[in-house]
Amino acid sequence: MLSQIYSAGVKGINGYPVLVELDLSNGLPAYTTVGLPDSAVKESRERVSSAVRNSGYRFPQRRITVNLAPAQSRKEGTHFDLPIALAVLSASGQLQAEGWPSKYCFIGELALDGKLLPVPGVLSMAMQAKAHGFAAIVVPEANAAEAGAIGIQALAGTSLRQVADCLSTGAENSLLTAPAPAAAAGHLLDASGAGKISASFDDLADVKGQILAKRALEIAAAGGHNILLIGPPGVGKSMLARRFPGLLPPLTEGESFEATRIHSVNSREGLMRQRPFRAPHHSASRVSLVGGGPAGRPGEVSLAHGGVLFLDEFPEFGRAALEALRQPLEDGKVLVARAREVMEYPSRFMLVAAANPCPCGWRGHPAKKCVCAPPTVQKYFARLSGPLLDRIDMQVELAPLPFEDWATASGAEESSAAVAARVASARARQRGRFTSADFATNAYIQPRWLYRHCALDSRGLALLKKASKKHNLTARSLDRLLKVARTIADLAASASVCETHLSEALQYRSLERLSQEIT
Repeated sequence: MLSQIYSAGVKGINGYPVLVELDLSNGLPAYTTVGLPDSAVKESRERVSSAVRNSGYRFPQRRITVNLAPAQSRKEGTHFDLPIALAVLSASGQLQAEGWPSKYCFIGELALDGKLLPVPGVLSMAMQAKAHGFAAIVVPEANAAEAGAIGIQALAGTSLRQVADCLSTGAENSLLTAPAPAAAAGHLLDASGAGKISASFDDLADVKGQILAKRALEIAAAGGHNILLIGPPGVGKSMLARRFPGLLPPLTEGESFEATRIHSVNSREGLMRQRPFRAPHHSASRVSLVGGGPAGRPGEVSLAHGGVLFLDEFPEFGRAALEALRQPLEDGKVLVARAREVMEYPSRFMLVAAANPCPCGWRGHPAKKCVCAPPTVQKYFARLSGPLLDRIDMQVELAPLPFEDWATASGAEESSAAVAARVASARARQRGRFTSADFATNAYIQPRWLYRHCALDSRGLALLKKASKKHNLTARSLDRLLKVARTIADLAASASVCETHLSEALQYRSLERLSQEIT
């Protein structure tokens, strides 16, 4: 007896259809799974047999062959448990297959008692099910909101018995139906785990002083620019970086879905409604940053897609890990190669990096003495290659806050909300400018757009020429300098880039000044 049930798989962050075929034949009891299953799929034999028996059904003592088609694609995960169990019941005559096998896509892991457990990657599989034309997708109750967010009807089950009873009686609608798409309702679920951000960000007003750094962060947020904060310990680098997400506009519906797809294949986080903020330790490996490993999972650069990647103690990261950042910083995507395939993950994030001015940390401090010789400082910053630094639009040096300024602070520092309002206005101008482009911020302006929207007058060109000769700027550095100047002009509601905008952009090139001081 043959039974066919539809399910789905995930490759990278993209879903693809999977047909679960189960054949019952005479012979000694055996259970075989084919179609390139991984160990988790092979172990479904024990979960399914226990769940079927503990749900009040009979597990057939016959030769069972399970095929997961297409057979050339490797099948991973525990979400095939539910469709396999339903195929067992259908093939053994315990569940009548009258129309429903071709109407629905089934996703879910089974506990030994038959309960349905949440699984990762549901949003990608739901998008595939919708594109394939299924009437609904049946998922565990905990995944229902995520599955229903893209507009497909999501039927949420709590157990194998409940799902089977509803299918056998034709009462599928009695399954708990997921609420209306959360994105449309404006209340996406919070993400959880390492990348979670609290509902209310810490306020920029908590940081006393550091006017130049705050202005630089405003520009970076407005244009989507990468930024490096340089300063001795205790000046507020990490404090500022952790308040940076509060300056950014909220995720759009499309950005939310894309971020959720990435996080969903990596864990069971639910829908993302806030921009991700990732802060890996400086001991992180290249694989943990860019992704890979046996399962080809997304790394920190992809988990930060649409949000912020904060790398504290930037020069302390391994050279291989730092150099691996070059492709995602330039292209907004990363390719993860496995033995049989290459997966592409989006990784368009804003890099906020922080570094001390020297190994001991006290170089340039007005009170504490630096013990580092110039060659030591040169070696310290030599860990950051020229091509990598070329991809960081802004570098800002932070000075220690004098005690008098700290003690007399009136508490009238500008709030994150005030800065975010200006950022939103600047981003709106960019969206209007780039309506026909595949990017929305100045940081990703393509060359053919750059010289059209960042043209300089004669005074601006003279200033740019002088700066180029003084700091030996590369062509990429010049382009990024113009992009920052364009963002400053947007914040000033200026249609053109003027000399004053370019002059301010040149202030945020601290590494050129530091390198000249130590040579």
